[in-house]
Amino acid sequence: MIRLKRVYEPASNEDGWRVLVDRLWPRGMTKEAVKIDLWMKDVAPSDALRKSFSHDVRKWPAFQEKYQNELKKKAALLAELKRMEKQHKIVTLLFGAKDEEHNQAVVLANMLKKR
Repeated sequence: MIRLKRVYEPASNEDGWRVLVDRLWPRGMTKEAVKIDLWMKDVAPSDALRKSFSHDVRKWPAFQEKYQNELKKKAALLAELKRMEKQHKIVTLLFGAKDEEHNQAVVLANMLKKR
């Protein structure tokens, strides 16, 4: 099972294996406070894509398409996440964005569910 959660929310036992999927470390958070099992910054959108999206909801359709194309080139990382899901049963993708519906973790989770 793949779950999504803001990294700023408290960790819980229901999170399972916690994977940060942001390219940048979350602002104001210490490693102890984040409580992640793995930081997969290479699965995050490229810097250019991240900056062009800039969390502008009007750019969401284009961002999704471009990020999906980037993810198609990262098959090994997607396979690694699927292995984690099999091993740990629950994988929570952590993200820093305030918008819980329009961020890279949503796109990544949808790609993983299709595999």
